Amino acid sequence: MTGVFDTHTDLTVFGGPVRLYRAGGTGPPVLLLHGGMLDTAQGVWRHVVRDLAPDHRVYLIDLPRHGGSRPWRGVLDEAFYTRFLDDLLDVLNLPRVSVIGISLGAGIAIGYALKHPDRLDALIAIAPGGLGAKRKAQFLTWMVTRTPGAMRLSSRYLARRPGTVRQSMIANLTAGAGTRDFDTILALATEEAAAKAEYGEPALDDWMVRAYGPFAMRVNYLPDLPELTVPTLWVRGDRDPLVGHAEMAAAAAATPDSRLVTLPGAGHIVTYDQPEQFSRLARDFLAAVRR
Repeated sequence: MTGVFDTHTDLTVFGGPVRLYRAGGTGPPVLLLHGGMLDTAQGVWRHVVRDLAPDHRVYLIDLPRHGGSRPWRGVLDEAFYTRFLDDLLDVLNLPRVSVIGISLGAGIAIGYALKHPDRLDALIAIAPGGLGAKRKAQFLTWMVTRTPGAMRLSSRYLARRPGTVRQSMIANLTAGAGTRDFDTILALATEEAAAKAEYGEPALDDWMVRAYGPFAMRVNYLPDLPELTVPTLWVRGDRDPLVGHAEMAAAAAATPDSRLVTLPGAGHIVTYDQPEQFSRLARDFLAAVRR
């Protein structure tokens, strides 16, 4: 590793604690936003940050209720994250920045880019949440997530059964336990499960839970994407079971200055499955935007 995660800065952003990591000393700024549930900055970006740092000033945060960004009160939904990101960029003194997000982080970034395109130079959205009017098992998922106490019980369950976390990680990585740095990735996810239980947090982030309605998604950016003026790269792994090709293709077709790249041999967490491929893609895209 690069030592990026050996030091950190703890900030106060929008009234709550945020842990920040930095890499690279020169070049245009890039902000990395990780995914939901058991993700942290140290996890999904651990290899990507090393590849971006030579040409960029890289900023990585643990999203609220992840990693070192605890505790947080209230509902951390889509409206919260729009205000949160605005304040984060002010605190970091970044008038403009490129943003790379994965899953939850990509959904958050899309919502922000639609409202504040003046603050983004470029957007890379990997398997984002927030695309599509309806999901599989829509009503059942909504019912489970809105059952009082269910999400907190899920956190305690995962904390007490690290074997379940391990099996889930193996099932969701294309190389399974053979994934690069698998033991470290698993240790970080296990620590995150324990922290969620300790702080009484739900297993699923509020943004994800509140995006669901009983019969249709309450967060669906597809109709708004023709208004997205930020140069955008849509990225999906060809084995992603969560975000389909149809949704991603529709997003790319709707967004004026964008394209879609599908990475072979990658599932939902592209930066674990194919980190080198993704890093090359990201660097090339960001360089082209600056030309």
